[in-house]
Amino acid sequence: MALSHDPLWPRAGSWPAPDSLAAGERAALALLGVPAWRTSLSPSGAYATPGAVREALQRYSATLMQDRRDGAAAAPRELDGLRVVDAGDIAEPDGPEGEARTRAVVAELRDRAEAVLAVGGDNSVTVATALGAWGPDLASAGLITLDAHYDLRDGVSNGSPVRRLVEAGLDPHRIVQIGIADFANSAAYARRAQELGITVIHRDELHERRPAEIMAEALEIAGAAGGPVHLDIDVDVCDRSVVPGCPASTPGGLAAWELRALVRAAASDARVTSVDLAEVDATADSPDGRTVRLAALCVLEVLAGIDAR
Repeated sequence: MALSHDPLWPRAGSWPAPDSLAAGERAALALLGVPAWRTSLSPSGAYATPGAVREALQRYSATLMQDRRDGAAAAPRELDGLRVVDAGDIAEPDGPEGEARTRAVVAELRDRAEAVLAVGGDNSVTVATALGAWGPDLASAGLITLDAHYDLRDGVSNGSPVRRLVEAGLDPHRIVQIGIADFANSAAYARRAQELGITVIHRDELHERRPAEIMAEALEIAGAAGGPVHLDIDVDVCDRSVVPGCPASTPGGLAAWELRALVRAAASDARVTSVDLAEVDATADSPDGRTVRLAALCVLEVLAGIDAR
């Protein structure tokens, strides 16, 4: 369906490629599609998601509205002044060679942007994205996951990125997992997280505390060594009514506003230099495209967070 055109209502998205940056110029955000899907534990059409998210971005503006809590003089905040570039998609990002390509591109983008946002793809994209962004800072890096699962499985799949990052050298004491859910994990992996020293914030705790408060605690733990922090957004942390296009989502998860608030709070901190958005299957979404639309709004929440730095 063609969208209407209004010169007084500019739409988000359609950002230029990184080569549009002048010599020495840095973007606020670099977008990268990482359509991994081949090692997913559930059948997934996540390869179609980066393009679908780009299309969905056109439905929204890059403008923040007045909030009377900011004072009577508060005015709309245009985010169009923040430079955003879109590096396109990684070709065949699965497997060792695909992950190597992803790491290289992310590392290059980190040199040219304040933050890199990888749009997946399944959750396996976390490994290459984080390692590419951290580079030589791995020893001081931190990880925050918004996820119903520990992702500590053996092997290589969308269920193993956290374990793989620990094995690559990430200190598990600087990992915070937000949204871990009952009936979505095994006792063995719960014990593994505990033995590693990972900080786990159960999903039920999120209903008792403000998202900004939760994220502030997570950032202090993940960023304790002063290094870069990677944010993994797995939308299966949300209620299935919100993200029907996520294979592993379950009834009783987070509301859309909670996810968006957590994402903006994280991106408001300059220690967060990379983000991945994972587990959206655009081919399995509801007719109204609500999962993809939430993913697109999370992209804009990252941008809003960067603006607040």
